[in-house]
Amino acid sequence: MFETKDISILDLEEEDFDTVLASDISFSGQIKFAEPFMIKGKVSGRIDATSDLVIDTAAQVNADIVADRVLVRGTVQGNIEAKRIVFVAASGSVTGDIFSAEIALEPGCSFTGKCTMVR
Repeated sequence: MFETKDISILDLEEEDFDTVLASDISFSGQIKFAEPFMIKGKVSGRIDATSDLVIDTAAQVNADIVADRVLVRGTVQGNIEAKRIVFVAASGSVTGDIFSAEIALEPGCSFTGKCTMVR
């Protein structure tokens, strides 16, 4: 169900990414990318992507997000718009609205906002 190009977003690990924002980095501003990206640190601003975004367990994101697929294991404060899927893992927390073709909230996660499924 979450498969794309034979890679499940749920199975992506740090070594699968060319770009990782490390846990000791705080970034403020706009991030744009076209290849899969993992955030382990802190980001505030805006994220615009045409690829996958993984927000790792200890990551803190205070930004509106636009991406292809989004996996939230950490904390997001802001709206998320994904072309294909937003998956909030049990360790994840989202405060904001989610707009996506598919939305999955794993038991144990925290979510405050509205979900809108768009095709």
